[in-house]
Amino acid sequence: MSIKEIQEEIIDEFSMFDDWEERYQYMIDLGKSLPLIKEEFKVDENLIKGCQSKVWVHADLEGDAIAFTADSDAIITKGIIAILLRVFTNQKPQDIIDADTNFIDEIGLKEHLSPTRANGLVSMIKQLKLYAIAYQTQLN
Repeated sequence: MSIKEIQEEIIDEFSMFDDWEERYQYMIDLGKSLPLIKEEFKVDENLIKGCQSKVWVHADLEGDAIAFTADSDAIITKGIIAILLRVFTNQKPQDIIDADTNFIDEIGLKEHLSPTRANGLVSMIKQLKLYAIAYQTQLN
């Protein structure tokens, strides 16, 4: 499934909820289903800078696609990174680099986060794209 198709699926899922209370609960549930990062990767170098909470992300190139794993010490943040990993895991590095993240605005996520969490969201996207750039460089 393409990044755009996954984003459309997420937009559809979020549109089923009437209010942000339900959407937050859905994000928390998504966070619980996050493929957890191995303990050995929960190190400072895998922490995302700019996040209020601790968020660890690890990436592996599997074939020509990147597999991400992550964890966070905060339940909402865990849900946010789960959404991002759903979009970007098992995608080619160049597709991740080229992807827009407008779906975040379409589901209203950024406007319903505190300023520090919104900054953290931007930092998470930036880090995932940096992994993609690094792996794309290896592929070239």
